[in-house]
Parts: sequence; C-alpha cells; structure tokens
Amino acid sequence: MIGVRFTHVERGLIRSELSVRPELLAPNGFLHAASIVALADTSCGYGTRLLLPAGASGFTTIELKSNHLGTALDGTITCEARAVHAGRTTQVWDAEVHSPQGRPMALFRCTQAVLYPR
Repeated sequence: MIGVRFTHVERGLIRSELSVRPELLAPNGFLHAASIVALADTSCGYGTRLLLPAGASGFTTIELKSNHLGTALDGTITCEARAVHAGRTTQVWDAEVHSPQGRPMALFRCTQAVLYPR
C-alpha cells in the first residue's frame, strides 16, 4: 500500500526502496516519519521470515525504535536491513534508511518474538 519495493533479498540482508509521494508527506510537507518506519519495519519483517527456525509459525514485533536524522521531500529513499541476532525465540534487526542523496535519514532497530504452534 505504501509502495515498498525490494531490490535485494538474501538471508540476513534485505535492501528496499520507497518513492516519496505527496500522500506520504506530513502536513508540514516533509516525509512523514511513519513512512520511514514502515519502510524499515517492512524490510526487517521480510528478513525475519527468511530466518525463521524450523517449526516456527511466524513472528511478532515486541519492540522497535527509530532515530530520525533527516527527511526527504521527493525522490526515492532506500533501506538496508541486517540481522543482528537470529535465535530460536527472538530475532534482532537493524536498518538504515538513506535519503535520495545517500545521507542517513533514520537508524532503526526491532526485536521480533518467534512464534510456534501451540
């Protein structure tokens, strides 16, 4: 729905991008922080699925944090998400979101709880 496109997918590393569009801007005219978080969180989530242990049925986010360092008004922003920890019960992922000029816009970290059937 927001337009995330995956440009690289491998176990432990996901790259993605998002075109900045008017409907993703906040009322102040800058890219809405939630759009940046959605790009990072979606990238980490897809990466988490690739690393689920045998027998796992899925995952759920138990914590996420983002530090916003800049914004974009137009162009395409990019994200690189990397697995930091991929255990049997939790995964931790870091992501960096970059501006169209390649500058860091946001640093993101999330922790996922791995779910198993009851």
